[in-house]
Amino acid sequence: MKVIYPHLFLAAILFSFQCLSQNKAISNAEKLLQEFEADSVLLLLNTINESKLNQQDKAQFYLLKGSANFSKSKHDIAFADFIESRTIYIELNDTCNLAKIDLLIVEVLSHQNHNMVDEEPFLKEYISASKTCGKPIDEAIAYSKLAVLYLDADNAEKAIQNFDRAIKIAKKLNDTLRATNFLFNKGVVYSTTLKQYDSALYFFKKTAPFYIQKENQEYLSYNYNNQAQAYKKLGNYNAAITYYNKADSIPLRKFNLKTKKIFYENMMDVYSEIGQFDTAFIYSQKLSRIKDSINETFQNVNMATIKEEYDNEKLRADNLEIESKRTQNRNIAIGLGGGLIGVALIGFLLFKNSRRKQHIAEQQREIEIQKTEKILKEQELATIDAMISGQEKERERMASDLHDSVGATLAAAKLQFNHLKNNKGKIINEDELFENTSSLLEDAYNEVREMAHLKNSGLLAKNSLLPAIEKLAKNASVSSNLTIEVQDFGLDERLENSIEIMIFRVIQELVTNIIKHSNASEASISITQHSDLLSIIVEDNGQGFDIKKMHAKDGMGLANIERRIEHLEGSMEVDSTLGKGTTILIDIPI
Repeated sequence: MKVIYPHLFLAAILFSFQCLSQNKAISNAEKLLQEFEADSVLLLLNTINESKLNQQDKAQFYLLKGSANFSKSKHDIAFADFIESRTIYIELNDTCNLAKIDLLIVEVLSHQNHNMVDEEPFLKEYISASKTCGKPIDEAIAYSKLAVLYLDADNAEKAIQNFDRAIKIAKKLNDTLRATNFLFNKGVVYSTTLKQYDSALYFFKKTAPFYIQKENQEYLSYNYNNQAQAYKKLGNYNAAITYYNKADSIPLRKFNLKTKKIFYENMMDVYSEIGQFDTAFIYSQKLSRIKDSINETFQNVNMATIKEEYDNEKLRADNLEIESKRTQNRNIAIGLGGGLIGVALIGFLLFKNSRRKQHIAEQQREIEIQKTEKILKEQELATIDAMISGQEKERERMASDLHDSVGATLAAAKLQFNHLKNNKGKIINEDELFENTSSLLEDAYNEVREMAHLKNSGLLAKNSLLPAIEKLAKNASVSSNLTIEVQDFGLDERLENSIEIMIFRVIQELVTNIIKHSNASEASISITQHSDLLSIIVEDNGQGFDIKKMHAKDGMGLANIERRIEHLEGSMEVDSTLGKGTTILIDIPI
């Protein structure tokens, strides 16, 4: 189950870095960042020659650049920028700004599923520094971060304790926003770890009015998403869908792709559970497109590579320092040895005591070296484990993509094979049906080959949407008992290729459902293009169904279709009555 922690969203980017050498461009970039103008920030920073900046300005340059990339969900690039800024602040021995960078790095890592970089060292450094140079609210933020770590480890008791500490501090400081966020996240603990969904809903509903009053769109959408999750677990699917749609309808100024990914995963799951597999398939397609845009696995690998390069550089520096200390210690030992010889006449006991101290010091150095080697070995093993885990997740994603993309085509081919098998020698146009079936298998083969090369040039690359749908209707009419009519109004110009592909997939899945489930003799597909809207109506005279009594079955169904429509920011309505057929209305903005 996917949940959202609102207080983790770039909590530290709004602080102002006071620097006497700050130039005008950097100052303007900071103001634009506070207004959530990430693209403008990046354009402005690209005009700056960083080689001419002093170290303090250069550190802030990378901090602003990383914050803008973070807001655009480019987490691997943001991570690299923050690491660069952090390195400079270490060189400047600027502990306070280093703590702020550490918090931003923790924010980036907390947004990545199955990331390969451990966020705990950065969090510990931030907590330590915030006690000496941070603001009073930093202590509350630190407790909330610890709470999230305990939540990820399924330790609900510790998570709640730390959220309660954070809430207490925030209330004492009259920081209502953070107190509300921490209270909301306390509800997340009850929902995800304790599975006490009624208690979770109490906290979600208690915090939602505050976000509405303050017009805090981002946090309100996260609240609605978590309410929907709780209702789904309680079996109230209608309420769950209502709140999912509320969450998805709210425009987001930052983290739009990452947040939509969570929404679509959840909506795909709930529509699958209630048997609306077409709608679930729609959200599966939306999710796939967003995952391709985010490319989270690629970002995780990049961040792990960046962290490894940073650690290797730090290790080389540490080794040089260790070698320098060894040389210094050897020189000291030689000096002590010469001094001991020179003062041997002072007494045997003094000489023996000095030798004992020297031996102890050497043993301590050897122990420290062994500890360092052990830590490096453990880090290496942890990195290997993380890489293997990432590969497994990628295999799971590829399996899901194969299922979603090829399933509908193979289903249609199977239906035509069954029709030919059951009516062998009785079909007038048997050769034509064999040719159609062969064409469907060829389409399936091409889809698998394209996925293997990580390409998706689109089934409609050479033909427009209407001819493709007409061909689909012709292929789907596998017997004289089914006639599919295609009507178009105003569809004079081609749409964007990606939109045509998505619409074709939706209609393809609806036609498959008619063939498999409706027992209809007639069906129609009507497509009307308005100035800013594309309307689609798919009707059949089949047996219909009761939406409320639908249960989970094999396949994706209406839930997939609805997820596709939501990805296009459209809407879908289903009207079906037992014995009276089914009508599906789809509106898509263009």
